[in-house]
Amino acid sequence: MFFLSKFLPLFIYPLGLTFILMVLAIGLFWRYPKWSAISLSSALTILLLSSNGWISQELVRSLEWQYLPTGEVPNAEAIVVLGGGVKPASYPRPWIELNEAGDRVIYGAKLYREGKAPWLILSGGRIDWKEGGSSEAADMAELAQTMGVPSAAILQDPKSVNTYENAVNVRKILESKGIKGNVLLVTSALHIPRSMLIFKNQKIEAIPAPTDFFVTKGELEDSQNWQMFLLNLVPNAHSLDRTTKALKEYVGLIVYSLLGWL
Repeated sequence: MFFLSKFLPLFIYPLGLTFILMVLAIGLFWRYPKWSAISLSSALTILLLSSNGWISQELVRSLEWQYLPTGEVPNAEAIVVLGGGVKPASYPRPWIELNEAGDRVIYGAKLYREGKAPWLILSGGRIDWKEGGSSEAADMAELAQTMGVPSAAILQDPKSVNTYENAVNVRKILESKGIKGNVLLVTSALHIPRSMLIFKNQKIEAIPAPTDFFVTKGELEDSQNWQMFLLNLVPNAHSLDRTTKALKEYVGLIVYSLLGWL
């Protein structure tokens, strides 16, 4: 079921949907050329729109800017960092590596060192059929200790493989340690709206502490100059990737709502 939850949505994201429509266009070409043309035109339209810079920017901003920082981050009882930002030390990598969402663990460690909370809770397992290795929580803990967080202040959830499990397992950790009150929830800004709803559903008082922003004020201002105007006119893989990430969150909101997880 977990594999299907990752596999099936690929066909409703722009690239997968474009692929289906193109295959359909080829199948219809000889007997139904009109429908083939419609299918091919639809595929091209989806690809052009989803890889447009302005469209991807606004889709991402509609999620990321829901919980913008407003002043200094308050103190809390714990800092919770969700996985998704680290890659295992799998050969030929010399050590644990960060992907773009690796800002999560860096920001979580920074907040701890600023004295925002006495505990750093790292939540994230690893999928056996996807690189494997130690859990994301263990890898994040190693990184956090490198950044000066003492091991005694780190609590790990090494089993979660989705955001719902993150929230459930974090709640169990909080209860087992008798930690009551607010927690700072650190994850990518794009992921914050869904995460906040899930943690609220688990009766966890979470304060959003988003990081890893794609869309910034500077980017919005830059989009007004003629160089960025021309670049945004041309379809590109970067915009397609950002559109897909935003759509993934919206699909996640719908699915999690239907499952009663929000």
